Amino acid sequence: MIIIQKKTGLAEHNTLRIGGPARYYVEVRTKNELLEALSWAKNKNIRVFVLGGGSNTFFGDQGFPGLVIKNKIRGIRIMEENADYVWLEADGGEWWMTLVDYCLSNKYYGLENLAAIPGSVGAAPIQNIGAYGVELKDVLANLTAINIRTLKEKKFNLTDCRFKYRDSIFKNKLKDKYFIYSIVVRLSKKPKFNLTYPDLATKFSSHNPAEIAIRDVAKKIIEIRNSKLPVPAVLPNAGSFFKNVELSKIEFTEFIKKFPEAKYNLVSGKYQVPTAWLIDQCGFKGQRINLVGVYEKQPLVLVNYGGAKARELMALAKKISSAVKRKFGLELEMEVNFIK
Repeated sequence: MIIIQKKTGLAEHNTLRIGGPARYYVEVRTKNELLEALSWAKNKNIRVFVLGGGSNTFFGDQGFPGLVIKNKIRGIRIMEENADYVWLEADGGEWWMTLVDYCLSNKYYGLENLAAIPGSVGAAPIQNIGAYGVELKDVLANLTAINIRTLKEKKFNLTDCRFKYRDSIFKNKLKDKYFIYSIVVRLSKKPKFNLTYPDLATKFSSHNPAEIAIRDVAKKIIEIRNSKLPVPAVLPNAGSFFKNVELSKIEFTEFIKKFPEAKYNLVSGKYQVPTAWLIDQCGFKGQRINLVGVYEKQPLVLVNYGGAKARELMALAKKISSAVKRKFGLELEMEVNFIK
């Protein structure tokens, strides 16, 4: 039996600590509770928002006018395995790092570069989480989702998800239409590392590949993250606030003529200009405006110094976007989801 709460504060349910109350709020721990909550919302004809770890989301100052469903359906299990691979299914309410820790303990290779990413398993496919040379699409086999309106279950394979850089079908065409119930990842049972990220390549350049341990890679990843990103519990933030800018070859050719000093990476045929570099060049790194600001070590991260409102954060984001547009002629796109 679910318990629907009224006027529940949402600031405490996201790592930016920003947002007004939800008109209705409920936590679900089983599929039956989920279906009961969705049916309740359907009968009242109100909007539904599914909340995972709240690490990539913040809410407007007026809150959310419908039902916020907090996903607490958790579990990890082996679905299939052979001599080379294992297929793990993880429920959407499971913490992402719990899944990574499970893989580290059992020496299942593929998720170690995604260590310490905050949030839930169910949120991972929405923006195709990625870090240090690896994205979820590299290991995802399929996922199971439940239609929020019809309550029907559907399986999506890798192609169905239409993954791109920090994007998926669940972030655009099917946004807010499905509850991601579980995902299945295919992981190697034999050592297979992606050490292309510069700091990793340097760290392990002198190592015999056969002697590199999975926990050593994860430990280095965590060290890198901690050196660049503030801990949300200490300084509220949602990680990278903006996506890196992607340019076609033609667009990039014109851009680099004007700004030959610009940093860039070539990823899957697209030229990525680090937004952190763009923001830094505009002078925002370390800048604070009242209760919000740009983190001093990583300008991609916007922070809440305590008690900030959504309107203050969005004003800062717009100020940054406008400055980048004026200086470089490039449009910034938010990576964080602003819900209102």
